[in-house]
Amino acid sequence: MASRRDLWLLLPRQLRALPVDLAAVTLGVGVTLATVFLPVISETPLRVVFGLVFVLFLPGYAFVAALFPEAGSGPTETDPPSTEENHSTTRPAPEPGTEAAADAVGDTADHTPQEQAGIDGIERVALSFGLSIAIVPLIGLVLNFTPWGIRLAPIAISVSGVTLICVAVAAQRRWALPADEQFTVPYREWLAAGRTELFEPESQTDAALNVVLAISILLALSSVGYAVAVPPPGEQFSEFYLLTEQPNGELVADDYPTDITIDEQPELIVGIANNEYDSQEYTVVVQLQDVVREGNTTTVTDRTELDRFTTTVAHNETHHERRVLTPTRTGTDLRVQYLLYTGEPPANPTAETAYRDLHLWLNITNGQSAANVGAIETSAK
Repeated sequence: MASRRDLWLLLPRQLRALPVDLAAVTLGVGVTLATVFLPVISETPLRVVFGLVFVLFLPGYAFVAALFPEAGSGPTETDPPSTEENHSTTRPAPEPGTEAAADAVGDTADHTPQEQAGIDGIERVALSFGLSIAIVPLIGLVLNFTPWGIRLAPIAISVSGVTLICVAVAAQRRWALPADEQFTVPYREWLAAGRTELFEPESQTDAALNVVLAISILLALSSVGYAVAVPPPGEQFSEFYLLTEQPNGELVADDYPTDITIDEQPELIVGIANNEYDSQEYTVVVQLQDVVREGNTTTVTDRTELDRFTTTVAHNETHHERRVLTPTRTGTDLRVQYLLYTGEPPANPTAETAYRDLHLWLNITNGQSAANVGAIETSAK
């Protein structure tokens, strides 16, 4: 069986030489893409966890790493002259232009604090969050003017591409510096210090504090994990609507039939969207009603059931059902009412007992449709 070293040597030299922080960024991009696009993993809370890190931190960190490949530190200070030297001997100021004056200038320059161009780890982390919040919206703005638009796949691929390009630039710039000037993450020192603090405490008080800290971290992580895995349900409701199909195949909430003949059968699309945080079984009852309207009051004087169907819709899913409207009698100002029920409807469905309801107003005449008139004229000839 191949050892870990043999497997490590199978990787390209550039990947093996990649600094640990840039390798972690690359790994984070790969894991995030997996949690977004793989069928099973994309349905787990891992998608949210890695997605937040991917959007809020990784692009900015890679960009900062490309800008600042060198290690950073605070200003280097020299020890000030002692008080005894300051007061024991008072030297007169050298004459300008003399050798002594030049030496004095050189001494002043040697004691001037020097600053490196790099930034330290805390500054990198702070800039990473800020730049990520700036970079990702800019990528979305650019995608908005492309044929792909602002959708999941283009956003994920674009942000990944920008992040990996910055990682490549950061690695090249860091490799070009001497080893002692390159920025590095001292993770080995951190691990060693943490191991010593946890397993070799200096006193029993430190040991007890370490246990309390570990328990607190576990509780915090458990709380966050539970909140992500089981988010609190929001408002529970179901959407219920009617659509018609345009000649180009587009579904719109417009152009409903108003005047038809008794032998016409217009087709309508019944839409149901489930936001109940649970799978629901819906029943739709369609009635043709004679009504009397007096002011704001509508009274049903006669009702006839035209259609009924049942469907099951999962949470956060939408169902479209094509149904043909078949009138059974003529009349003016007839109301076609669609009643939505969760579960089994009552024996006498009404708008008062329905979960949701919709209606259309129809004028149904006894005339013949254009298709039948054309057929009659053709047969007569």
